[in-house]
Amino acid sequence: MPRLFGTDGVRGTANLDLTAEIALELSIAAAHVLGEAGVFTQAKRPVALVGRDTRASGEFLEAAVVAGLASAGVDVVRLGVIPTPGVAYLVGSLGADLGVMLSASHNPMPDNGIKFFARGGVKLDDAIEDAIADQMGEVWRRPTGSEVGRVTDDLGAVEGYVAHLVGSLGADSSLEGLKVVLDCANGAASMTALAAFETQGAEVVPLHAQPDGLNINDGCGSTHLSAVQAAVLEHGADLGIALDGDADRCLAVDASGAVVDGDQILAILALAMRDANTLHSETVVATVMSNLGFLNAMKAHGIHVDQTKVGDRYVLETMNANGFTLGGEQSGHVIMSAFATTGDGVLTALHLAAQMVRRDTALAELAAVMTRLPQVMINVPGVDKARAGIDPVVSSAVTAAAQDLGDAGRVLLRPSGTEPLVRVMVEAITEAEARAVAERLAAVVRDRLSFEPVSR
Repeated sequence: MPRLFGTDGVRGTANLDLTAEIALELSIAAAHVLGEAGVFTQAKRPVALVGRDTRASGEFLEAAVVAGLASAGVDVVRLGVIPTPGVAYLVGSLGADLGVMLSASHNPMPDNGIKFFARGGVKLDDAIEDAIADQMGEVWRRPTGSEVGRVTDDLGAVEGYVAHLVGSLGADSSLEGLKVVLDCANGAASMTALAAFETQGAEVVPLHAQPDGLNINDGCGSTHLSAVQAAVLEHGADLGIALDGDADRCLAVDASGAVVDGDQILAILALAMRDANTLHSETVVATVMSNLGFLNAMKAHGIHVDQTKVGDRYVLETMNANGFTLGGEQSGHVIMSAFATTGDGVLTALHLAAQMVRRDTALAELAAVMTRLPQVMINVPGVDKARAGIDPVVSSAVTAAAQDLGDAGRVLLRPSGTEPLVRVMVEAITEAEARAVAERLAAVVRDRLSFEPVSR
C-alpha cells in the first residue's frame, strides 16, 4: 500500500484525493499520536497554528483541520493566508505545539496538501507520520465540556514573521536604490514579500500579487519564469524574484533577463556566508541533482559540498545532523538554518538582494561564480525502476558514459520516488553531447528494464 505521506506532507487533488473527511481524520489522528509521543507540552493544553495558501480549497480544508484538532482537545489559532515557512517560524517563536499548513506548493490550483510541523517548527519524523496514517479512523475518547479545544484568529501574527525576515539581514541592510520585480505566484507571499522588500527601501514592481483563490501558480511564479523575465526587461529592474505558491522556494532573474537558479543562488550565499564566518565547517549541503558547475565552483573556492538524495527534507536532515548552516536545491529551496527550519523563498530573496547591495555588484556578476553545464534529463516510463541500480548492462553503460565524459561531465541514473520510471540525467560541455549521451543511456534502460519485451 503506498505511503500516505510524501516527502512534503499529504498531497492530492482537493475534494477528490484530499477530502474534508481525510483532513478531519488526519488532524484528529495527529493530535492523538503527537500527544502520546510526548511531543506536546504536558503542562498545558496543546496549541496548534493553522495557515494556508490562497487556493479556494484551502478554505474548506482549513475548516476540517480546525474542527478535527479542536475536537481532539487542541486549542487552534488560525493564521489565515501565510507562507509555509511563516507557519514554521511562528510555531517556534510563539511556543506552539503543532503547526499545520494547507498548501500544494508549486502544484496547480486544483491540488492541495497538508503538512505538519512539530514544536520548534520542524517537520515530523517519518515514524511519526506513519503512526498518524496508521491511526486514522481510530475511535478515540472524545473530550467534552471545557476540555474541547478553543478556536481563535491571529491574522496579525504574520507581521511578526515579516519583522523576522527583515531582522535577519542585520543592521545597515538597506535595499534602497535596488529595483526589484516580485512575482508572488498569486500565492501566500502576495503581501509578505512586498512588505519585506518595501520595508527595506527597495523599489518594488509587484507581479502576480492579486490572488483570487483560483489563479495561484497559473502561468506565473517559479515554475513559469517568462513573465518575470519580461517584467524585468520592461521596467529596467536590477533583479527579478519568482516565488512559488507557498513561498518556500525562489528563483531569480538578472537585469538582462537571464535565469539565476537555485544552484547559483546557493553559490552566491555560500561565498557571502563564508566571508562572514557564518558558513559552518565551510560546508554547503546540496542534492545529487546539483549542477556539476556548482560543485566545481565550490571546490575552486575551498568550500565542501555534502550531497544528499533529492528532497529538501534530506538536505535539512543532513544540516541538522551536522550543524551546517546552508543548504538547498537547484529548484530554489534554500535553507538558512540560522533563521529558518525549512526553505524560505522570501528570506532567500532578501539575502540575495542584500548581497548585491553590499558588494555593489550586479546579480549577473555574482552568479558568474559558477558556470552551469548543459543538463539534459530524460524520463523513461514503464520500466522496473527497482532494477535500475543492479542490472549489469545498465550499470556498465553508465560507467562507460561517465568515463567518456570524464571530469567535464556527469551521469546520474535515478529511479523516481513516486512513478514507475527512471530518470536519466547527463551533464556535458555542450547540450548536444549531453543529449546524445542521455538518449543513448535511456535506450539501454528502456531495453533492459522494460516490463514488456521491446519489439525488434
